[in-house]
Amino acid sequence: MTVPAGSRGIDEILAAARARLRRLDPEQAHVAYRRGALLVDIRPAAQRAAYGTVPGALAIERNVLEWRFDPRCAARLPQAVDYDLRVVILCQEGYTSSLAAAALQDLGLHRATDVVGGFAAWSIAGLPTLGPTVLRPPASTVAPVAVRPTPY
Repeated sequence: MTVPAGSRGIDEILAAARARLRRLDPEQAHVAYRRGALLVDIRPAAQRAAYGTVPGALAIERNVLEWRFDPRCAARLPQAVDYDLRVVILCQEGYTSSLAAAALQDLGLHRATDVVGGFAAWSIAGLPTLGPTVLRPPASTVAPVAVRPTPY
């Protein structure tokens, strides 16, 4: 395999993104959130349902993050009106969040960062969580159950 000139592997890209961030451990992220930072959970809905969520965190999936936080974009969140906004990104284990926080910095949100270890580390640290959500099939696909007394 020939590697294209100028290309970088994901490990290099991740290291470069993290070199720009002042990453927060879960406790520091919790303090920042309590002091007004926006805590943003970029995990897909299925992952949030399977593992749980942080109460009060904004759920904004990764595929729309830049549009929701670019102060110049018509699709931005109401909170995204200032480049000085403190945004703390949370993913499941702290990898995708680093890339996402660096992307927000590219937009000019110079205080964007992420949580080291992601939701998994947040949960292990004993910080507030909700869930996970038990996923159940829709009622129409569940076969009726007949309950009969057990003979003795």
